[in-house]
Amino acid sequence: MTVDKPLLDAFAPTGVLRASINLGNPILAHRVDVPAAGGAGGAGGVSVDLAGALAERLGVKLELVVVETAGKSVDLVANEQADIGFFAIDPKRGASIAFTEPYVLIEGYYLVHNDSPVRTNADVDHAGTRVVVGKGSAYDLFLSRELQHAEIVHAPSSQEVVRTFLEQDLDVAAGVRQQLEADIRGLPNLRLLDERFMVIRQAMGVPKSRGDAAAAFLAAFVEERKASGAVAAALQKHRIQGATVAPLAAG
Repeated sequence: MTVDKPLLDAFAPTGVLRASINLGNPILAHRVDVPAAGGAGGAGGVSVDLAGALAERLGVKLELVVVETAGKSVDLVANEQADIGFFAIDPKRGASIAFTEPYVLIEGYYLVHNDSPVRTNADVDHAGTRVVVGKGSAYDLFLSRELQHAEIVHAPSSQEVVRTFLEQDLDVAAGVRQQLEADIRGLPNLRLLDERFMVIRQAMGVPKSRGDAAAAFLAAFVEERKASGAVAAALQKHRIQGATVAPLAAG
């Protein structure tokens, strides 16, 4: 994967690779106080490891732009305030961002009260059911399209979903399984439904304005990291459970 000057300029027009890192998904990133290798600080995790590997491949320094929500991360890359990001693939986001194939697959689940009449995913989409989601998250975009009868209630972020669910006495909370499990640890009378409502396909992305060559290079980079075992190693290193490495792209 050679890097010529036009390609380098496409990825790092400021001379450094600015990677948008979303702390709202604990599978991909977490806050740290100690700077990462290369001088980038503020976060660690699978996405940070991938960003560091890409910066090394390009021969530039890495700068992390750390945010709390997926929506903010999308806006940073779409507006070219960051050069790359890590997102769930979604057609709405794809209007301004060129996505790779996914590198990790994550499960979205529903959370309810123990005494809730909601027993299966099919029970959720009914009039009068209020479903809280993190505003701008992948599952917000998905459920806003898929749910025809239930009411969507927006929490400020994925980290605020369970708090909003409890404070407003809502019917269902939706989110990444690991985030929900962590947030309800030690809380009584809550349960996850037995099956996922979606598979969240996490990919890397670059602004479409950076051109087809940049998008193709990033896509090839992700496939190489999956094939080499680097993504699996990052999941193991950060002790991530419940996420799987995505299959290699066809062809």
